[in-house]
Amino acid sequence: MATKIYLAGPLFCEAELDFNEKLAGRLRGHGFEVLLPQELGIDVRSIIAAYDNDAYVPIFESDLDALKSCDVLVMVMDGRVPDEGACVELGIAFGAGMECFGFKTDIRTSEYGTDNFMITGALKGRVANDAESLRDMINSVIGTSNG
Repeated sequence: MATKIYLAGPLFCEAELDFNEKLAGRLRGHGFEVLLPQELGIDVRSIIAAYDNDAYVPIFESDLDALKSCDVLVMVMDGRVPDEGACVELGIAFGAGMECFGFKTDIRTSEYGTDNFMITGALKGRVANDAESLRDMINSVIGTSNG
């Protein structure tokens, strides 16, 4: 059975959506099952546009259920600062004892020439900058042999 990855990252513009799809495709090509929140069928943009006091409920509950169905979390860390939602997902996954990994191709850092220490700590320093290194990192920790 393939390791199931929850891919946490920003999904609010075309560039982010395309990047997530590309990374998910690479991981799927390596034999992983990938749960990509943007594929859950929730139209985040319309929910935000019609915002009311309960707008967060379908997004939060759907993401939480999806996260609980996965074996590991991979957090996309690209950007000037990490996506706030991905940070919450990382905290939930780490608190639940799930193995967590980072994926970063961006040379920018948020503080002191390094990444946020709390994020790096939850990831146990496991941050890859290409899909093959990420595959190897996950396989070595989980003890599987995904492609």
